[in-house]
Amino acid sequence: MTSAETHSVLPDAASSPHQGLVFGPNTPCFHCGELTDEGSRWATEIDGQQQPMCCPGCKAVAETIIASGLKDYYKHRTELPELSPANSDDTDLTARDTLKLYDSAALQKGFVAHLSKNDQGQSGHYAEATLIIDGISCAACAWLIEHRVNQLSGIENAVLNMSNHRLVIRWRFDEIPLSSIVEAIYRLGYRASPFSATEQEAQRSKESKQAIRRLAVAGIGMMQVMMISVPLYVGMATQYEIFMRFAAMVLTLPVVLFSAKPFFMATIRDLKTRHLTMDVPVSLAIILAFTSSIWSTFNQGPEVYFDSVCMFTFFLLLGRFLEMRARHRMGKAGNNLMTLLPNVALKVVPGQDDEVISSEEIQVGDILRLKPGHAIPADGLVVDGQSSVDEAALTGEYMPINKSVGDSLIGGTFNVENPMQMKVTATGAEAQLSTIMRLMDRAQQEKPRVALLADKVASHFVAAVLLISGSVFGFWAWQGDEHAFFIALSVLVVTCPCALSLATPTALTAATAALREAGLLISKGHVLETLTQVDRVVFDKTGTLTQGKLSIEQVIPLNQQTEQRVLELAAALEQHSTHPIARAFQHIEPANSATDIEQIPAQGIQGTIAGQRYKLGHSAFVSNQSAFASHQALQQPEDSEGQWLLLADEHQPLGWIQVNDSLRKSAYRLLAGLRQRGIKTALLTGDPSGSGERVASELDIDELRTGVSPAEKLQQVSHWQQQGERILMAGDGINDVPVLAGADISLAVNEATDLAKTNADTVLTNGRLEVILAALDGAVATRRNIRQNIGWALGYNLIALPIAAAGLVPPWAAAIGMSLSSLIVVTNALRLTRIGRLIREK
Repeated sequence: MTSAETHSVLPDAASSPHQGLVFGPNTPCFHCGELTDEGSRWATEIDGQQQPMCCPGCKAVAETIIASGLKDYYKHRTELPELSPANSDDTDLTARDTLKLYDSAALQKGFVAHLSKNDQGQSGHYAEATLIIDGISCAACAWLIEHRVNQLSGIENAVLNMSNHRLVIRWRFDEIPLSSIVEAIYRLGYRASPFSATEQEAQRSKESKQAIRRLAVAGIGMMQVMMISVPLYVGMATQYEIFMRFAAMVLTLPVVLFSAKPFFMATIRDLKTRHLTMDVPVSLAIILAFTSSIWSTFNQGPEVYFDSVCMFTFFLLLGRFLEMRARHRMGKAGNNLMTLLPNVALKVVPGQDDEVISSEEIQVGDILRLKPGHAIPADGLVVDGQSSVDEAALTGEYMPINKSVGDSLIGGTFNVENPMQMKVTATGAEAQLSTIMRLMDRAQQEKPRVALLADKVASHFVAAVLLISGSVFGFWAWQGDEHAFFIALSVLVVTCPCALSLATPTALTAATAALREAGLLISKGHVLETLTQVDRVVFDKTGTLTQGKLSIEQVIPLNQQTEQRVLELAAALEQHSTHPIARAFQHIEPANSATDIEQIPAQGIQGTIAGQRYKLGHSAFVSNQSAFASHQALQQPEDSEGQWLLLADEHQPLGWIQVNDSLRKSAYRLLAGLRQRGIKTALLTGDPSGSGERVASELDIDELRTGVSPAEKLQQVSHWQQQGERILMAGDGINDVPVLAGADISLAVNEATDLAKTNADTVLTNGRLEVILAALDGAVATRRNIRQNIGWALGYNLIALPIAAAGLVPPWAAAIGMSLSSLIVVTNALRLTRIGRLIREK
C-alpha cells in the first residue's frame, strides 16, 4: 500500500473513532497506515485515546514521539512517514518520526564529539559529527547539501566528501539540535545516518547487490533488444517489423522502469529542490528516446531506438558501478580502522568471574582483561601485566611495542603475547580511534582551491549542457534533418560532467588514505596542496629530532662494583618514581626492592635497599657526607654530553651513570633528503644548553636558535613568512602550540601532547621522520594527478561536444564515452595508493 493510499484512511489524534481496545479487521495502523488485524494487541494511548498499532516497532516509535513532547506531530502531519518502522531495521533512524532521537545523549555518545573550541580558537560548546548521506549521485548533490546545511543557524562548518558520501558537521551545540540538521538534509530528498563502519559496510553490500541487479536487467535487456534490432536494420516485411518493434518495446520496459529508476528518482528530487544535477540530462535522454520510440512503434514512424535506450542505460550503470566499486575500495581503508574494535570485552568484577559485555557497554573507569591475540576494546592504561602490542594498523609501525604498568593503550590495537588488565580512559567518540577517523574525514573534506573550482564548474555545467543540447536540436531541425532529436540526445549524454565531479575527491581520498597507512595522519585539507610549496622546515629539538626520553648512554663502576650491580641499585631506587630520569631505568629488573624512598626535587633520590641506605643524583647531593670529603672518584667524567648521575651508599661512591636524550635515527635521513630537495632547515629550541648546537651540527641544520620562548619561536617563523617562505613546523609540546598554529603546515610527532596534536595539520603516528620526505613527493604526485584528471575531464567534453553536435556520435556510443571518461579519472586517482609503498621503501 502506498503512502497516498493509506493516508486517506489514516485517522488523526483528534478525530479517531477508536475509543476502546478492540479494533476490527483491516484496521489501519495509527502510526504508519499499514492494515493490521493485531491493532488491539499493540495498541497504545495517544492523547487520552487507545490507537491501533501494527507491530511493536510502530508502538515503540509512537510512544517515543509522545514521550518527547511531540504528540502534535499526529495532528499536523500531511503524509505518512516514508519508512514504516514495521518494514525497516530498528537501527534505521532516518524516518522523520524518529529524528528527535538524534538529540538523545545515549545515541550521540557513539558518533558526536564535544569540543571546547572551534577552528578559530573561540571558546564555547561545540560538537562535531560524521553522517553518511544516502542518495548522492554527483558533485551538484554535494554542493546542495553543503549549501543548505551551512545556511542553518548555529552551523560552524559542513563539508561533504563525494568519494565516500560522508558529511562532517561542526556546530554550536547549544544553538541548534542535531535533529534539526538531519531534518534539513531529509527535506532535500537525501537520507542521513550516523557514521558506523559496520552499518556502512552493510549499506555498501546492499548498494552493490542492488547495482548488480539493475546492471543485470539492463545487460540482458540490451542483448535481447539488440538481437531483435538486427533484422529491423536489414529490413523485413511490414507485419513482421511491427511485431519486432512491439517485442523490443516490451523488453525495453523493465530496463527503463527498473534499471533506470535511480536516474528518475534523483531527477524528481532535483526538480523539487530546484537544483540541477547530472541525473537531469540522463533521465531526459532516456525518457525522450523511449517515448519517441513508442510513438514510432504505434504510428509506424521511420525508426525506433529501443536498442540505444538499453545500451545507454547499461553503459551508464556500468560506469557508475565501477565508480562505486572504486569508491568502496578507497573508503574501506578508513572504515577498517573502526572495524578493528571488537564487539565484546571482558570486564573484571572483584570477587566474581569476568563478565562478558558488549563494546557499547564499556564505561570510563572499567577494568578490562586483555587476552593474548585479542583486540583492545577501548583506550586506557595498563594496570597489571606486561605484553607486546601490535599498533601497525594505526601507526604503520610493523614491530610490536612493549607495554607495561602505566603505559597507554589504544582501542583497536592487538595484545600479542601475555594477558594484561587495563583501566578504561576513553570510549566512543572521545576515543583515539574515533579522533583519527574525524581527522581523516576533515582532511578529505576540506577542499583545496582546485577542488572548489572544479565543484563550481560542475554545478553550472548541467545547465550549459541542457542549453547546448536544445540549441543543437534547434539547428538540425531547422536544417530539416530527421535525426535532429537523436543528435541532440547524443550531445545530452556525452557531455554529462561525471568525470569532472570525480576528478578531485578521488585523488585526495586515495592520497590521504595511503599516507595514513604509512604513518602520516593528515587532519586539514590544505596540507597536500601546501606541501608542494614548502621552502623551510623548522624543528623543535626535544621530542621531535630527539627521542624525547632519556636513555642510559654509559656506566662507570667504582670501588670494585660491576656495571650490572650499579644499574640494579639505581633501578631499585627509581622503580616507582614518575621523574623523566626514572624512565631510563624501566627496562632493568632490580634484584631487591627499595623502601623508605625520598625524592628531593632538582637533587636526586634516596632509599633503603637490603638494610643499606643509597643515594642517586647530582654529585653535590650524593657526596654531601664527611666520609666522601677526600674521595678521588667524585670528580665527574670529562664527557659533558647528557647528564651524569652519581650512585653511592653511606660509605663510598659506587658508580657514575650517564643519561641522555638521543637523536632519532630517522632524523639523519630526513635532513639529508631535505637538502637534496633544496628545502632549508632550522632548529628552534627552548633548551639553552649546548645540546642544541650539537644536534644542529650533527644534522647539518642551516639555522639555529637556542633558549627561545614560544613567543620568540612564533616571531621567528613570522619573520621567515614575511620574507615569502612557506614554513612546515614540526613540534611535540604545549610550548610548540602557538608556532604550530602560525606555520603554513604544522606537524606533531606521535609522542606529542594532546593539545599539540589537536592544533597540528598533520600527525606523525609512527615516529619515522623520513615519512615527511615521501609525503612531500606524494603531495607533488597528488597535485599532478588532480591536474591530469581535471584536464582530461574538461578536454574530453571540449572534444566530444563538437563531434556529437555534428551528428557523428550515436546515443549508445555517447554513453560508452561518458562512462569511460569517468572510469579513466577514477583509475588514475587510484594510482596514488602507491604513495604508501613509496614511503615504506624509504
